[in-house]
Amino acid sequence: MNLSIVCPLFNEEDSLKELANWINDVCNSNNLSYELIFVDDGSSDNSWVIIQSLVKANSCIKGISFRRNYGKSAALNEAFGICKGNVVITMDADLQDSPDEIPELYDMIVNKGYDIVSGWKKNRKDPLSKTIPTKLYNAVTRKVSGIKLHDMNCGLKAYSSEVVKNIEVYGEMHRYIPLIAKWAGFTKIGEKVVFHQERKYGKSKFGLERFVFGFLDLFSITFTGKFGKRPMHLFGTLGTLMFFIAFLFLIWIGIDKLFLDQDAKLIADRTEFYVALVAMILGVQLFLAGFLGEMIARLSPRRNIYQIKDRINFNE
Repeated sequence: MNLSIVCPLFNEEDSLKELANWINDVCNSNNLSYELIFVDDGSSDNSWVIIQSLVKANSCIKGISFRRNYGKSAALNEAFGICKGNVVITMDADLQDSPDEIPELYDMIVNKGYDIVSGWKKNRKDPLSKTIPTKLYNAVTRKVSGIKLHDMNCGLKAYSSEVVKNIEVYGEMHRYIPLIAKWAGFTKIGEKVVFHQERKYGKSKFGLERFVFGFLDLFSITFTGKFGKRPMHLFGTLGTLMFFIAFLFLIWIGIDKLFLDQDAKLIADRTEFYVALVAMILGVQLFLAGFLGEMIARLSPRRNIYQIKDRINFNE
C-alpha cells in the first residue's frame, strides 16, 4: 500500500464527507493506493456516525473511536501503530489542510529520500491572535531544537513508515514529532510550503493556552531526548557543581579563619557557612534524583492508558 492518511478529529461532523471525497479523488487521480484512518477523539457530535457511513461506502476508509477526548497525540499514536502504508500523511479534518498536497508530499518521501516532510503554512488564514504567537513559538522552537522548520506545529506532515513505527507520541508531544524523530535517529527532515485554507465549518479546538503548554512540552521533550536514558548525566553534573561550590566556600572559610582573621566571628555565624551547607544538601539531593531517574528509566517502560471504544474495517 502506498499511503496511510491519518486524520484525528474532534467534533468535525460537517467536514468529514467532503474531506473523504476530496482525498479519494486526489489518490485515485494519481494512482495511489491508500487507507484513510479517521480517529474520533471522543467527539460529542455525530462524527462517529458519519465515519461509520463512510466506511460502508468506501473500503479504503477505516475508523477508530476513543471513549473520551484524550488529545491529538493519543489519536496519532494509535493510528501510527496500526497503519500499513509505506508513507504516512497526517492532516487535520477541518478542511484547512488541502489534500491536493498529498502527491508531492508522497514524492518527497519516496523519491527524494526524506524521513519527514513538514508543511509550512506560509500564508496562514488565521487571525493575528494566532499568527503572531505562532511566529514567536516557532522561533523559540527552532533555537532550542536545532531543527530549521518554519511551522513545527503544522498538522500536514508526511513520514516514512519506518519513522512512525519507531517513535511514541504521548501527552501533547504531537507538536514535536520532528524532534522526537530526530532523537530516534531520523535526521533527514524537509519542509514544503502548503496551501492553508480558511476554516469552512465549526471552530478551532485549540486556544491560546496551547502556546504555554507548547513551551513546557518543548522543554520536556528536550530533556527526555537528551537525558531520558541517562538522567544521571544531568543530575550528577549539577550535583557535582553544587559540591564544588560548597567545597570552595569551605576552603575559603577555613583559610580565613586559620590564617587571615583568627579573631573573626564563629564559623556557624558566617553566611558563607550556610551557603556551603545548602549547596552540599542540594548536591546530595541531585545525586539521589539521578539515581532514582536511572532506576525509573530502566524499570518502567511507558504504556498507553487511553481506551478504545470501537474500531471498524481493520483486519485484526
